Amino acid sequence: MEIIYKQVVSDEELYQILELQHKNIPASISKTEKQKEGFVTVQHDFETLKIMNNACAHSIAKHNNRVVGYALSMVKEFKDTIPVLQPMFEEIETIIEPITSYVTMGQICIEKSYRKQGVFRGLYSYMQLKLNTVFDAVVTEVDTKNIRSLNAHYAVGFKWLKSYSLNHQNWELIIWNWK
Repeated sequence: MEIIYKQVVSDEELYQILELQHKNIPASISKTEKQKEGFVTVQHDFETLKIMNNACAHSIAKHNNRVVGYALSMVKEFKDTIPVLQPMFEEIETIIEPITSYVTMGQICIEKSYRKQGVFRGLYSYMQLKLNTVFDAVVTEVDTKNIRSLNAHYAVGFKWLKSYSLNHQNWELIIWNWK
């Protein structure tokens, strides 16, 4: 099976991201699956996803012309666009040196039947390849209940920056330095 890694170039790919995202929000999966497989927290709308992509293209994994995984890119200028992510940017600003150029990974998700096949690592490797000449690092946050996601991020090379709580959720802010 050949997985193709690329940046989003079409509305069709954005709609496929939204479809995969919807399948993996907590309301769409069981509690057991949420604990075992992980989940995504934010549900984007098409317009926001497209504007984010225009600023810094999202990375996707495709198989048979279908998006089977994605890693969303979000530059600092979008910190006020998605209210649920505003606290993450506030926390980043308290700990990251102002001279550090970073992109946030707004969300990563892999289609269930493609998990445990290296797609997660492949998406991050591709993201690094495409963005490391522009950014020093990628930063993201992970809900501490999402153990699968935390472990996968640490295995790729992310390091812990800070833990914080907000609205009865505990978060780990993590960074992968590319320089």
